Amino acid sequence: MNPSLSPISEESGSSFSPSPPSAAWLTALGRIEGSTVADPAIRALQRGIRSLPLGDVRDLLRGRPLGHPVHPVLVQVPIGCWLSAAVLDVVPKPAVRTAPTILTAVGLAGIAPAALSGWTDWADLPPEQARVGLAHAVTNVAAVAFYTGSLAARLRGRSAKGKLWSLAGLTAVAVSGALGGHVAYRRAIGGV
Repeated sequence: MNPSLSPISEESGSSFSPSPPSAAWLTALGRIEGSTVADPAIRALQRGIRSLPLGDVRDLLRGRPLGHPVHPVLVQVPIGCWLSAAVLDVVPKPAVRTAPTILTAVGLAGIAPAALSGWTDWADLPPEQARVGLAHAVTNVAAVAFYTGSLAARLRGRSAKGKLWSLAGLTAVAVSGALGGHVAYRRAIGGV
């Protein structure tokens, strides 16, 4: 296991024994962090993002006026809408049948600011964190594709297909959230 992912509580310094799924997850993350396959693409993307003439907008996207990263705040809109849509999908009442479609659309609309702030933070990450961050972004692209498929199906009146696409999207969001959480919290990245 990657020594930086050792089962030591950062707060207390005491050892703990992760459950088998946690150990497998941490091992997988260690492999992503240690793999240099995507490094040339990562460096090119990071240079490109850092070179964008964003001016003061870069500080807003990084959350400097708030004193903390803004990306975790902005992702609440799409995630909240999509989770709410999943809950409403299982409610059998006819009155709520259009609500998941609306929430799916609002979630998709909320992606742009969340993605912009995330890419702005990602552009300054060191290689190990950038690798997991890229996996986070790729998983988000899958989630957006699934939710776009869900919205398209719902708008065509194919609610069952829309629900299936939504479930796939929510699964991708869960994986993406775990990857992003690893970068942000376990690695303590995102300081402004």
